[in-house]
Amino acid sequence: MMRAFVHLVILLLANTLQARTITVKAGTSLATALAVTAAGDTITVKAGTYREGTLTIAHPVVLLGEGWPLIDGGGKGDVLLIKADGVTVRGFVITGTAVSDINDNAGIKCVNAKNITISGNRVPQCFFGIHLSNVSHASIEGNTIYGDPATPEGRRANGIHLWKCDHTTITHNAVTNHRDGIYFEFVTDSRVDHDTSAFNSRYGLHFMFSHRDSYTHDVFHGNGAGVAVMFTHDVTMTDNHFDHNRGASAYGLLLKEINDARIERNTFSDNTVGLMLDGCNRTTVINNRFRGNGWAVRLFASSTATAFEGNSFSGNTFDL
Repeated sequence: MMRAFVHLVILLLANTLQARTITVKAGTSLATALAVTAAGDTITVKAGTYREGTLTIAHPVVLLGEGWPLIDGGGKGDVLLIKADGVTVRGFVITGTAVSDINDNAGIKCVNAKNITISGNRVPQCFFGIHLSNVSHASIEGNTIYGDPATPEGRRANGIHLWKCDHTTITHNAVTNHRDGIYFEFVTDSRVDHDTSAFNSRYGLHFMFSHRDSYTHDVFHGNGAGVAVMFTHDVTMTDNHFDHNRGASAYGLLLKEINDARIERNTFSDNTVGLMLDGCNRTTVINNRFRGNGWAVRLFASSTATAFEGNSFSGNTFDL
């Protein structure tokens, strides 16, 4: 009898702990569904518009959109706030942040978490698009993040913004018409690949104090300046395109106060300055193409132990 009782208790616990799938339809509350979820649950959100202010995810859940449901924050702050490990967000249109001079309001914000997946979303006309703070092991993949071209620079923030993160993958995203397309600060052991960052008012990619990172197969086109790498060591940039970054102080790629960088198989085309090195040590520049730039390369005397090999120069006003 006792053995049968124990077996029944185990079955009841297994059913209680089993992950559920909750379906939310237009006209019902997504906030209510999030409030009743348990760890491991999946919420499937059907097509429609959901206007509920800031929605907070406080448990490890999978949030899936079907038919591009729209989550509109109504200009009240963040739209989707992730505060738990092991969260996935996929298949949504997310808009309606507040614009602020004080708060970093974002379409999707994640703080103090790990094992996060944000993929296949559209984030139009948000202040910050996707914002990660103190996050480890995240994947940001296949998202489209776009601002309004008419928005003045003072009212723009960054498309993808990471602060104090590690082991993060940014891949196959498109970011346009923000301040910086992609911004890294204190981000380590991470990679950016197969992304497009275009028509951003300041930098296509801007990163500082971010070590052991790689940037490959990306396109930086038509930004105020292409890419700025500052106060960083052990950075690899290969197979990227730096195109049409024009202006009085524009460049395809700026390296400032960098140690141990590898710049290989990139194309620098139609930039005011293709590549500028200032205060860089042990930089390898190999098998790149420089074509149609104002200055192909500007190399400052503060840089030491720089090696150039196998690069091609064509149609530049000044090569070096």
